[in-house]
Amino acid sequence: MSDSAADNYYRVTNFSAGPATLPLEVLEQAQADLVDYQGSGMSVMEMSHRSPVYDAIHHGLMTSLRRLLHIGDDYDILLLQGGASLQFTMVPMNLLPKGRSADYVVTGAWAKKALAEAGKVGRARAAVSTANDNFQRLPAIEDFEVDPEATYLHLTTNNTIAGTQWHDFPTSEAPLVLDASSDILSRPMSFDGVGLVYAGAQKNLGPAGLTVVIVRRDLLDHVPEGLPTMLDYRTHASKDSLFNTPPCWSIYVAGLACAWLEKLGGLEAIATRNRNKADIIYSRLTGGFYRSPIDPASRSLMNVVFRLRDESLESEFLSEAAKAGLVNLKGHRSVGGIRASLYNALPVAGVKALADFMDDFEAHFA
Repeated sequence: MSDSAADNYYRVTNFSAGPATLPLEVLEQAQADLVDYQGSGMSVMEMSHRSPVYDAIHHGLMTSLRRLLHIGDDYDILLLQGGASLQFTMVPMNLLPKGRSADYVVTGAWAKKALAEAGKVGRARAAVSTANDNFQRLPAIEDFEVDPEATYLHLTTNNTIAGTQWHDFPTSEAPLVLDASSDILSRPMSFDGVGLVYAGAQKNLGPAGLTVVIVRRDLLDHVPEGLPTMLDYRTHASKDSLFNTPPCWSIYVAGLACAWLEKLGGLEAIATRNRNKADIIYSRLTGGFYRSPIDPASRSLMNVVFRLRDESLESEFLSEAAKAGLVNLKGHRSVGGIRASLYNALPVAGVKALADFMDDFEAHFA
């Protein structure tokens, strides 16, 4: 937290897994523009999505995403709603033709849900699952074989509940479909072999309400006819995601967040910062007072999950952390423990404050 923030606001250090903390300067700019956006006399929440003023906001975000992610002209960017959960259905509806199959790499609760939804649309199978290992590791690429007839291979790039992350993607003859909801824009990524990326905005990109889909244009040539209009990617690609009213405010704030990222130096710079933040916490998880249950090679830089050696102390840890302004550290209800989500906007100072708290708590109870 900056000195100016401390002087003007009460701001906790928010380790929420999502919706997550936003950069303070983004919030301040949104606050300044809230009532009157750049002399328009209207808030972004009030203006027509057909207006020239909003059009600049809308296409400005698309341009920023292309620049940050180095997205080629052979991909369309769609600005949708419904979160990743809707994409669990839209992906197979659009990319899984009748008579074909799709493969899923099941590495956590959200990948499991994505597979279940795909199975309601067509033939989908788990190429590999790490459920028997409590999702505490990612599979080695040699552990699974993609069906040569698969129309795509789906994987979740970062698993918010389990605390694992793909640092290198497997190669596949089938196009990769990536659920990158919780680590998009946290690092550079290659689009080699990638057919589609989707991401809810509420982790690294902006507020809840916006879902970004990046789809290779040639895949749209094979979308089945007869899909409901709003569930057909071609509807949105052909209209620049302006077929219906988009989530204007969320798009506007996401544009501010992209500008903030570019000001920091882009994805290379934020990746270095994110790794440094994660290293601060992982250095405490040595198997003594604190321990990480996650295979070291699979550990997430976004969601650091850990346990105390004496798990009965975890409730007190969370309570005392909250008193110190370190909030939303409770692990997901399905796994328990502690989870520190270290998304882009979480300040380095906040991570250091958590590390100092961990040291003090250990000194008191060890």
